[in-house]
Amino acid sequence: MREPTGDSAFDRGQLSLPVVEAAVGVAFLLTVAASFGLALPEPGTAEAQLDAYADDALAVLNEEPPRHAADTRLAEVSRSPAAFERERDALEVRVARILGDNLLFRVETPHGAVGHARPTATATGRASATTPGGEVVLWVWYV
Repeated sequence: MREPTGDSAFDRGQLSLPVVEAAVGVAFLLTVAASFGLALPEPGTAEAQLDAYADDALAVLNEEPPRHAADTRLAEVSRSPAAFERERDALEVRVARILGDNLLFRVETPHGAVGHARPTATATGRASATTPGGEVVLWVWYV
């Protein structure tokens, strides 16, 4: 061991290794705790789930037999303005039954729309199907 010579380069103290390890451990624990406290953005799962609801409901309507004449219920409501007016109420009731009580919807056809007005500040799901009469779009959102 060297004897102190008055030179400040050799007269330093040392921190013990356990003190350094404890300081690093405390810093790590505080970092982990702070990361749980940060507000993380919500993943966009609401839109994906709503899209799935819309796809499923539209698939059901696209496979259902028509009430009067056409290939499917969607083809029937998009065939003409008269067919849409005749089927408007039945379409609205059927879509409401398919989707359940926790979802609102809007079905847009080339000849009109049924359901609720689409919101602007709410997450929505969308599905569309092409029929001989044109495109039918179903919008879905949570109540």
